[in-house]
Amino acid sequence: KHTCSLSSYQFLSSPIVSHSIDSKCRCKAEWRPNNSPKLLDLLDDTVPGIGTYEDFNTIDWVREKSKDRDRHREITNKSKQSTVALLFSISDAFSGWLLMLLIGLMSGALAGGIDIAAHWMTDLKEGVCLNGFWFNHEHCCWASNETTFQERDKCPQWKSWILLFPVCVLQGPGLYVVNYFMYMCWALLFAFLAVILVRAFAPYACGSGIPEIKTILSGFIIRGYLGKWTLIIKTITLVLAVSSGLSLGKEGPLVHVACCCANVLCHFFTKYRRNEAKRREVLSAASAVGVSVAFGAPIGGVLFSLEEVSYYFPLKTLWRSFFAALVAAFTLRSINPFGNSRLVLFYVEFHTPWHLLELIPFVLLGIFGGLWGAFFIRANIAWCRLRKNTCLGHYPVLEVVVVTLLTAFLAFPIEYTRMSSSELISELFNDCGLLDSSKLCCYTSNSGSASGSVNATAANGLGARLVGPDLYTAMWQLALALLLKMIFTVVTFGMKVPSGLFIPSMAVGAIAGRLLGVCMEQLAIRHHEGDIFRGWCSPGADCITPGLYAMVGAAACLGGVTRMTVSLVVIMFELTGGLEYIVPLMAAAMTSKWVADALGRESIYEAHIRLNGYPFLEAKEEFRHKTLATDVMQPRRGDPLLSVLTESRMTVEEVERLIADTTYSGFPVVISQQSPRLVGFVLRRDLVISLENARRNQEGVVSMSPILFTECDPPMSPSAPPAVKLRSILDLSPFTVTVHTPMEIVVDIFRKLGLRQCLVIQNGRLLGIITKKDILKHMAQMANRDPDSILFN
Repeated sequence: KHTCSLSSYQFLSSPIVSHSIDSKCRCKAEWRPNNSPKLLDLLDDTVPGIGTYEDFNTIDWVREKSKDRDRHREITNKSKQSTVALLFSISDAFSGWLLMLLIGLMSGALAGGIDIAAHWMTDLKEGVCLNGFWFNHEHCCWASNETTFQERDKCPQWKSWILLFPVCVLQGPGLYVVNYFMYMCWALLFAFLAVILVRAFAPYACGSGIPEIKTILSGFIIRGYLGKWTLIIKTITLVLAVSSGLSLGKEGPLVHVACCCANVLCHFFTKYRRNEAKRREVLSAASAVGVSVAFGAPIGGVLFSLEEVSYYFPLKTLWRSFFAALVAAFTLRSINPFGNSRLVLFYVEFHTPWHLLELIPFVLLGIFGGLWGAFFIRANIAWCRLRKNTCLGHYPVLEVVVVTLLTAFLAFPIEYTRMSSSELISELFNDCGLLDSSKLCCYTSNSGSASGSVNATAANGLGARLVGPDLYTAMWQLALALLLKMIFTVVTFGMKVPSGLFIPSMAVGAIAGRLLGVCMEQLAIRHHEGDIFRGWCSPGADCITPGLYAMVGAAACLGGVTRMTVSLVVIMFELTGGLEYIVPLMAAAMTSKWVADALGRESIYEAHIRLNGYPFLEAKEEFRHKTLATDVMQPRRGDPLLSVLTESRMTVEEVERLIADTTYSGFPVVISQQSPRLVGFVLRRDLVISLENARRNQEGVVSMSPILFTECDPPMSPSAPPAVKLRSILDLSPFTVTVHTPMEIVVDIFRKLGLRQCLVIQNGRLLGIITKKDILKHMAQMANRDPDSILFN
């Protein structure tokens, strides 16, 4: 008798058709060429929770962007009507820049505090300053009049712990053993406090944070990961973990800290608090801020966010990222945490130009970096999988304590493992100058006399840069430190403490590079008349810079682990401040990536994403298999029928039973079970909240009340209970594909549009659904991986 629901379905596909109801409750089509209806109904903001997402679910990018466009359209229309609305529109336009300013200031201040505290607590393991316990070793000796340039780290104001007790008159081995013991006690105390705080208050504060940040930026929701408690505990425990002497860095976790700052500040701006897609644009900018304050590299930070972590990075976000990174770098520079007017501890400047033939050892360092990256990823993932699948994972506190104990026990005897990783990199990057007291600069002349001056000329004209006894000792210690650093880094990354990977990887590469640089230097000095060195290495000249090799090796190893290229070169360029060394860095970074990619396509962050089962659809991974949508969609042949809702023939009780019996994130809406033609799609969370709101606030709603997704009401008897109208939460334009659509196209749609599900139809009839989890499982099966490793929707 009435064709209301059928007519409403038939006219939905036309963008220039609107509907009205005549006196007989029949839907009539009206042409409206100038004001077409919206494809996605606006969500009713009066019902709290509508339009939000549950934990461990993926956001709907298309829905969020549509909400933002509707909001902009509404603000623009209202701004033409009143002055107050116009002022609101202007403030809304500048709110993004204000948020970037606050993120930069907050992140820069926190990074400066972390740098100062970590430097002080690292020195606290060896002694204390008598002039003020808050001074680190270097600052303590600055004001001393008894400090010489050659022994700038020795001053009477700085006392080791054993010398603070007059009753102790130990000398020689006894003094060494007591200092050894105090070093291990402080390391254990710092590491124990870090893991206890993480376990008790913020479990998400452990690790690097970059794998989870990449997953969150792709649209996944992990509630609490960017919360205020995570920010507080991560900041405190990061200082403790770095000070404990473990083989980890603070640069990766600083990205997590900056993103936590951004997420906390987003709650003060309605535009970003209510829209998950807009918030992720802010988090992309915050990732750039994290790298900016970690390395003092604002441009490198922006490129890092673009190349490595961001999933959606529009041009507007690029400019705002640059502004936020600039503010953060300026704030950190104003704090001056290292007292040298630099943003990082290992800032260097080289003055000797490199020669074209040096590209050969630079490429060799790239090969080493690629091999190290591939080895580290496989070894670390194997160790983390062992931790995850055995009883080792049930005792995270014991694991941290044992690893810290072994690290401190083996690190103290060697000078280059006892110092912090940042100080080690600074030492290795150092370009030996006049009166340099480092053992790495202890060269001798041909007559055998040691010389601190590297520019003195020996009697035979070979120059003063011949290896002396102290340098030989330093070389052996560096070789042993390289082995220990590699082992410690594999075991440490992934423990339940904040642990970055940038600095340990750079330390491994810097050690290897310094060793190769000294070898090349000695080869050039001893064979300066040979055919290779005759043209560019004159007698007595410093034609080889070992510090440059250390810098290139650091870039190569970091690139092999993270697979960064452009952003890595720019970061290293900003560290050195010289355009002259971009070509060696590019050669090493590209070689490292090629070698590492030949042995495994995943970076360490992507490997940890897959290990944790996060639903991350990697844009770099190509899908080349000839499968169709019908091969992936659910349900498969023999499976139960797809759970659907009908637009007008279900009751509240039936819908609530369907929700209780299933765990799906949403349900397709069809005309009827007999005619399963698609009407739209409704999210589970919106459906639950709307039903609860209807039972609580709508008068007369009972279990037998009908659920309506139609635009016009069907005829009902006067004694029937009132209907619950839910068309406002219905997505009328869900993405659909046919059963014959190639999966490579489906994968591209999911990647480029950020979909969470796609419906499969044939001649308008609903046949199945494909979710991001289904795609990830299918890709894992095609790649002969475990498809059950995808844990979340």
